[in-house]
Amino acid sequence: MTNINWFPGHMQKARREVAERIKQVDIVFEVVDARVPESSRNPMLLSMLNQKPRIAILNKADLADPNRTKQWLAAYQAAGQSALAIDAQHANRLQQVAQLATQQLADKIARKKARGIKNPHIRAMCIGIPNVGKSTILNRLVHKNIAVTGNRPGVTKNQQWLKAGDNLDLLDTPGILWPKFENQQVGLRLALSGAIADTVFNDDDVALWGLEYFMREYPARLRKAYGLNDADLALAPNDLMVHLSDKLGFGEEYDRMATRFINDVRKGELGRYTLEVPEADHADA
Repeated sequence: MTNINWFPGHMQKARREVAERIKQVDIVFEVVDARVPESSRNPMLLSMLNQKPRIAILNKADLADPNRTKQWLAAYQAAGQSALAIDAQHANRLQQVAQLATQQLADKIARKKARGIKNPHIRAMCIGIPNVGKSTILNRLVHKNIAVTGNRPGVTKNQQWLKAGDNLDLLDTPGILWPKFENQQVGLRLALSGAIADTVFNDDDVALWGLEYFMREYPARLRKAYGLNDADLALAPNDLMVHLSDKLGFGEEYDRMATRFINDVRKGELGRYTLEVPEADHADA
């Protein structure tokens, strides 16, 4: 299997800038993809936060398995980590982000007011890997299309301050991945969900991994999407991929079938899904 690695020069520069800017903020909004809540956390960035208060924002919750999203939120809560699941495209629950920030910083705000600051500002940094929807969240919070958005990795390239309301200033940052995935399962999850550029992974590897996952976790989705039966689902993943390629008219062009499967997953043709479940230590990072 091809190792998945992705760390272009602009990410190295952005990492250094985040390390410099972190001292300027009161709280961090960590945006993750609700379909891959753990795999879409950047351990390199988390190590820079220096115990800063943090809110985990599970974006794209409308695309994720709702039952597993509940499990993830419970895991965060058990670890003492503030978290909420949102659908930024439709401004779902976004107002709670600012409310949570105010709650977490209540003591600091009170100290500033005691010093005579009538309307203390909260300065927040928004971090996350590419294509988790950071810029969409920021645009919704500031009620303007200031942050550049796009359904592809790495759209935001520069850090910029944005004003959201009277007392919340937001620092947008580019999506940053870490240099190497020690666990290749992480890379496969991110590749299947669309967090990293298609040019850095092998479609066949990602599609086979994804097909095996759906066979195990969401077999009914495969039945419905591709008209499969019990005998089909009893096949080994590579044999089922061959069967699907023939069934859908790709013949021996298995690379086209792999691309089709990946696109079907990303476009929601197989329904709402989550590619990992919480473990005891996931949320407590």
